[in-house]
Amino acid sequence: MRSTDHSDFTSSELRHLRALKTPAGVQKFLDDLPYNLSFTARSPKKVLHDHTASCLEGGIFGAAALRILGFPPLIFDLEAEQDTDHVVAVFKVRAHWGAVAKSNFTGCRYREPVYRSLRELAMSYFNIYFNLRGERTLRRYSRPVNLARFDHLSWMTTEKPIWFVAEYLCEISHISLLTPAMERNLTRVDRRTVRAEMVGHRKKSAVR
Repeated sequence: MRSTDHSDFTSSELRHLRALKTPAGVQKFLDDLPYNLSFTARSPKKVLHDHTASCLEGGIFGAAALRILGFPPLIFDLEAEQDTDHVVAVFKVRAHWGAVAKSNFTGCRYREPVYRSLRELAMSYFNIYFNLRGERTLRRYSRPVNLARFDHLSWMTTEKPIWFVAEYLCEISHISLLTPAMERNLTRVDRRTVRAEMVGHRKKSAVR
């Protein structure tokens, strides 16, 4: 069902968001933004105007944009060891999951809606989820979080930072992807993969 909770966006902003048309269009918009290396938590409205986004901001923007297009505003959290987490917006088409995301790494972005479960979707990020030492770091994923729970805080359009979303993701339970034996036997990512995943990588810190 299409949400009508868009009242704090201007008509011009809504036209801009609706012009994205599809999840792939939302991803293209995010891909065209410079990656934000600052420690900020902009609302989707601020991302639209500041024209930059981090992983967290991109995932939340993706959820808001998907909501305008008629999807529920869902995100889920990929949790890592010795690395940063990754927040993505998720959506379903004909009972299959896809994702929209902003990342400083090549492969941690869009996923076509072809995954039968959230575990399948999370595992699609595993092989190219690594830190700058080449260690494979993805370990857990959360259940989807419907950001409508934060409508009373105007998460889509507030001028204030929306750290409350990140704080909530830190509080909820996550599901393990690997057994301890699997973790002990992981190999490092090869140099060719590292180079491919870091095309266009912006340097400041190891941010995903």
